[in-house]
Amino acid sequence: MITDPIKFDKVLKITHELLQIQDIDMLLERMLTEVRGIVGADAGSIYIVEGAELKFSYTQNSTLQKKLPFGKKLVYSTFSIPINNQSIAGYVANTGMLVNIADAYHIDSFQPYSFGKHFDETTGYRTQSVLSVPIKMVGGKVIGVIQLINALNVDKTIRYFTTTEEAIVQLFADSAAIAISHAKMMRSMIMRVNKMIELHVPSESMWHADRVAAYSVEIYEIWARKKGTPEREIQHNRDTLRMAAMFHDIGKISIPEAIVRKEGELSAAEASIMREHPIYGARFFTDIYSDFEEMARTIALNHHERWDGAGFPGHINVDNGLPMPGYEKEDGKAFGKSGAEIPIYARIVALANTYDVLTFKFVIGSGEVFPDKAVRDKAVETILAGSGTQFDPEVVVAFASCLDVINSISDRYKK
Repeated sequence: MITDPIKFDKVLKITHELLQIQDIDMLLERMLTEVRGIVGADAGSIYIVEGAELKFSYTQNSTLQKKLPFGKKLVYSTFSIPINNQSIAGYVANTGMLVNIADAYHIDSFQPYSFGKHFDETTGYRTQSVLSVPIKMVGGKVIGVIQLINALNVDKTIRYFTTTEEAIVQLFADSAAIAISHAKMMRSMIMRVNKMIELHVPSESMWHADRVAAYSVEIYEIWARKKGTPEREIQHNRDTLRMAAMFHDIGKISIPEAIVRKEGELSAAEASIMREHPIYGARFFTDIYSDFEEMARTIALNHHERWDGAGFPGHINVDNGLPMPGYEKEDGKAFGKSGAEIPIYARIVALANTYDVLTFKFVIGSGEVFPDKAVRDKAVETILAGSGTQFDPEVVVAFASCLDVINSISDRYKK
């Protein structure tokens, strides 16, 4: 059992680090990983309050994770539940009171909440001890719930969560609340910018930007681990990439509406203007003050380059759009960047963007059309066929390795 006061100091240190994470998805993942480690929980989930509902936002389960091949992640679906007293998490969000249950299958009959066994029955997992704690802002407003499952002894037998652990998790939840608030604000601002792009270019939905960014993070993580990138660097880059990739098509807001809204094929002149949007996108980030801005500029400028050098805009001066000295072609355009000349984050976003465009079709008057299995399979074939020509072969391998997770993200981030 955990009674060491050093654990409280560790909570404060970790919550300080959480304040540095700006993306909400990356924050929730890190929060759950850290709090589970502190109290020795086998599994857990985080729910975030959205209006009158509680959204199941992130989950982890060590027992089920160990059954997967190396490098694979658990695939899960998000859902929402009412904020009322019928479910454990709903009760905690509704009352602001923590719940500590020794055995979820034997809850006292006088309690208003019950435990749903569907997940256990589907996966073969056995939920026993449960600690569900509200995440509160200063003033007592509940903005989420951390739910931890199956506290483990050293020998991996299941035990109940102690009163000391109740205090530790509540301290962690309250300390992390401001980090969640900041991260949600950041995501909201980014989504508003992408909504502006969508209003100008209806086919570029803000959901498309969100999905591409989420795909990119999963691909990067696989690629980086195979390269032996230090874990701390991976986590930092994931957070930055998750936000930066959402701005990959921001330059399209500078393209005339007559072109971006045109039905049918573009003329050669119109296509030439459209191909300038990476340059305009890079100009949005002329003054660089952070890793995020630098990565956003890199991605916006380079996400249409190809591994074989046949992409655009190529080796150009962002300020004037002209080819760099020594990179001019006979037609006056710039030679495309190829291979490792293309920054890795742009190589990753290029693939993620293509996969989403191939799967989510845009139909005027109907918006996005959700893909079925046949559409996804065809898109995967196209990606694999482009390995070594359009795409970096190593990035293609990483994509294929996490395709199940990417498709689960696709399901969660549809409109």
